[in-house]
Amino acid sequence: MANLHWLQHVSFEGLGSMEKWLLEQGHSLSCTRLWAGETLPALDAFAGLIVMGGPMGIYDHNEYPWLPEEKEFLRLVAESGTPILGVCLGAQLLADVLGAEVRANPEKEIGWFPVTRSDDVPGFLASVLPEELTVFHWHGDTFRLPEKAVRLYSSEACTNQAFLYKEHVMGLQFHLETTRDSVATLIDNCRDELTNAPWIMSEQEMLKTDNRFSDINGCMHQLLEQFFPK
Repeated sequence: MANLHWLQHVSFEGLGSMEKWLLEQGHSLSCTRLWAGETLPALDAFAGLIVMGGPMGIYDHNEYPWLPEEKEFLRLVAESGTPILGVCLGAQLLADVLGAEVRANPEKEIGWFPVTRSDDVPGFLASVLPEELTVFHWHGDTFRLPEKAVRLYSSEACTNQAFLYKEHVMGLQFHLETTRDSVATLIDNCRDELTNAPWIMSEQEMLKTDNRFSDINGCMHQLLEQFFPK
């Protein structure tokens, strides 16, 4: 079993379906609430790191003065070889500390849209990452691929949706951990972003469900099992 640590940027974005699943597998979880001014842990205090999302931009240092310290922390963790999974803002932060540009995407992407797997996905991930999956998005920025990173997924609205760097740093622009409750919470806190645009769904469309939540959560749990072994 592993001690996994995660970084929270805003009070309303948590681990979603990951929390219950990781605890059921016997992992222990600890958290730094950056938004509350909590201190980052020592580098040897955890066996894996999860970096979650948030509505801020990665260059908003004046408004969020903890960002430079977080970036330096992420750089050191990446250099150490410890597995890191970044989700949305977390993926953008990882791309940045690995030397890649983060910039506004031509279109905001908010809602359920499909992503297509790259031909370059390494074998150890091919069994858990489907060739195409409809996933939940909530982002306006995107990243270029870090040098030596492999693109994992693309979508029609956003070329770089996920990457893997040296087999231990993974960034997902989209959300596989999302639950119906976490979508509702995002809507409550970020409703002003739901404008009339080609890749932005309405509240009603986002909360409508067939098997979408269970599909993405199942994919995330398989990915966690591969990426953070017991």
